[in-house]
Amino acid sequence: MQKLAYKMKLKPGFEAEYKKRHDEIWPELSEELTAAGVYDYSIFLDEETLTLFAVQKVSDDNTASQLSQTAIVKKWWAYMADIMETNEDNSPKCSELKDVFYHE
Repeated sequence: MQKLAYKMKLKPGFEAEYKKRHDEIWPELSEELTAAGVYDYSIFLDEETLTLFAVQKVSDDNTASQLSQTAIVKKWWAYMADIMETNEDNSPKCSELKDVFYHE
């Protein structure tokens, strides 16, 4: 098991819409994440800076790095592009975060 963390940026005024879209996540996207070995996935919002902090666990045999090539993930990115900072291919602008502390 690995734990991955990264940050993204929400556009101003879209806090409620971002939450709504994730509350209604598409079942086929959720299934794709699970099939790729992604689980225990959370996203937190810093309301002062509109920075999104994502943390996910992935299985040792995960294929999470290949998710960006799937049709459902590309469709989700296009769906979310109007409310987040994105790259030209609609993928969210992400920065990986360094793991510096863990307490179990």
